[in-house]
Amino acid sequence: MAKKQYGTRKKYHFIYKTTNLLSGRYYIGMHSTDDLNDGYLGSGILLRRSINKYGKENHSIEILEFLNSREELAVREKEVVSLQEIAKKECMNLKVGGDGGFTKEQAQRGRRKTNEILVGKYGKEYGKFIAKRWRDSLNEDDHEKLSNKISEGLKAVNFNHATMLGRTHSTSTIKLMKATKKGHGKGKENSQYGTCWITNDVESKKIHKGDAIPEGWRLGRKVKKK
Repeated sequence: MAKKQYGTRKKYHFIYKTTNLLSGRYYIGMHSTDDLNDGYLGSGILLRRSINKYGKENHSIEILEFLNSREELAVREKEVVSLQEIAKKECMNLKVGGDGGFTKEQAQRGRRKTNEILVGKYGKEYGKFIAKRWRDSLNEDDHEKLSNKISEGLKAVNFNHATMLGRTHSTSTIKLMKATKKGHGKGKENSQYGTCWITNDVESKKIHKGDAIPEGWRLGRKVKKK
């Protein structure tokens, strides 16, 4: 039996527009619900970051159009959130509208066209630009929550370094790991802060900077011969 699409049995189906009242930037999406006052503002990546940074109170949502079904809603969103729309500077949408129904070839063509729009809008490395904007919007609590979430996820799958042999992290995972590690291990946060290597040409060890160097020892580290 085919799996029913999300929201098909909801009472209301509409196209909405959520606007950042401070910047004027906006996001257009579709939503199905039984409660018109459910507090939903949207699920776009840039929109979520905007809400996290500026707060829900600085965003407003308006219903642009009601549709009779989820299927009609998806078709209409594809018409409204077009390549021309996401090319606008104020638009926070990162892909054209429509929920499913594409062949593999259509999806690939759509992704290529969307990439062209995003490159023109944010530059060739638009992914880094968007990720940086997201990192800059996070505060210390957000970083800690992300770090804890990653740790919990790794524990849930019994992760250990051995399981990664011959495998690589996805691009999104690498970006997330970098974001949570930003600022860690620098200065006094580094376990090696304030230490230096000394050697007697037989062995090497670390001492705290400022400590007296024992007789027969010198600054540096014995280099192992290959």
